[in-house]
Amino acid sequence: MPKAVSLFSGCGGSDAGVIAAGFDVVMANDIIAYARDAYLANLPKTDYVLGDVAKIEDSAFPSAELLVGCYPCQGFSQGGAREADRRINTLYLEFARALRAIQPKAFIAENVSGLRRSTYKHLLDDQIVQFSSAGEHGYDVVWQELKAHEYGVPQERKRLVIVGIRRDLGVRYGFPAPTHGPSADQPYLTIGKALEGLPEWPEGEYCDDPFHWYYLSRNRRRGADEISKTIVSHMRHMPLHPVSPSLKRIHTDKWEFEEDKPARRFSYREAARLQGFTGKYLKHGGDFVFPEACTHASGQEGNLLRYRYKVIGNAVPPPLFEAVAKALPDVWD
Repeated sequence: MPKAVSLFSGCGGSDAGVIAAGFDVVMANDIIAYARDAYLANLPKTDYVLGDVAKIEDSAFPSAELLVGCYPCQGFSQGGAREADRRINTLYLEFARALRAIQPKAFIAENVSGLRRSTYKHLLDDQIVQFSSAGEHGYDVVWQELKAHEYGVPQERKRLVIVGIRRDLGVRYGFPAPTHGPSADQPYLTIGKALEGLPEWPEGEYCDDPFHWYYLSRNRRRGADEISKTIVSHMRHMPLHPVSPSLKRIHTDKWEFEEDKPARRFSYREAARLQGFTGKYLKHGGDFVFPEACTHASGQEGNLLRYRYKVIGNAVPPPLFEAVAKALPDVWD
């Protein structure tokens, strides 16, 4: 079984995908303590290093055939601060450092599709330069925007995926064709199908803050027979569950509920389902396990509900990453 090292691993979406594709993740890393705890509750066999990746020495990276990384994206995201000069935007340089140190046969990196916009295109270009020239041989690098719902994820989620194959291997990567949708063998997975068996009103599992003006500045609801809007990391901005009444547009950037009936956001457990955390992607084959306590690396208690939403919203959908990893050429011998 080929080995993989994972950076910016979060609660394990990327790693669940590569494990399903046949890899053994021998090291994971993130700076968020609850993400580590959630990861190990679901993927307990991995050595998870908690802390700033910049403090990991080159010699501490284990050897591996594959390097994966989903470095933070707040600086390019529609839902983030969108500041091109933030330090968080250059964490890809730590990924490039690990690439030089490990020199795996292949790598997969993931980020938000907003990286393609003209404001940030120079950062994407620099990533290609950094990754292409890494190590003794360098890498043949390709990138493409992928839509998660075309790979069995029941939500709209566009992501930019960068893949490289070490140049001395003499092969190139081809992105996988969609597996779901009108032109594929399977239909899109809907909200209703994904949430089968879960209660409509799970007590204590969803954010019940008031729907403020910003939340109602757009339509955040989809029906049970549709795919969900993007699952986000901020609990107050989580899309509406289909049990909620429909929204109608009043005027620009203002929506109202069509009926005076109860409405709610998706719960964190539902968000995990809508991210694709089910079945074969988890050690027990069931639903994602959320630890019952939230402790920061400093030892201080955190807001449990907020962190459950945060780590799930920041995750990579496992089915998407599995599809990308399975499309890698067989260069592992």
